[in-house]
Amino acid sequence: MLAIYGPLQLILNIVYFVMIVHIIMSWLINFQVLNLHQPVVSQIWQGLNNLLQPIYAPIRRILPNTGQMDLAPLVALIIVISLQRFILPVIFGFA
Repeated sequence: MLAIYGPLQLILNIVYFVMIVHIIMSWLINFQVLNLHQPVVSQIWQGLNNLLQPIYAPIRRILPNTGQMDLAPLVALIIVISLQRFILPVIFGFA
């Protein structure tokens, strides 16, 4: 069981880190601290969007339209934290 639990936790930790970086970067872009016209910033932003789009897209289809405010990252972050701390330990008998 540990052979499956360990890699799943690692994947969830990586997803959590990438989501936090994406959320912070979106704030910095919105507050005009980072500029998307800079090639490095633009490439990092596009890469993060491409990585997280498969996670956010199904959540965006379920959530109601809130205009400018995108709640998909918040919901995805809550799901990842719930999986890490509550659901996987119970499934694998570590709780």
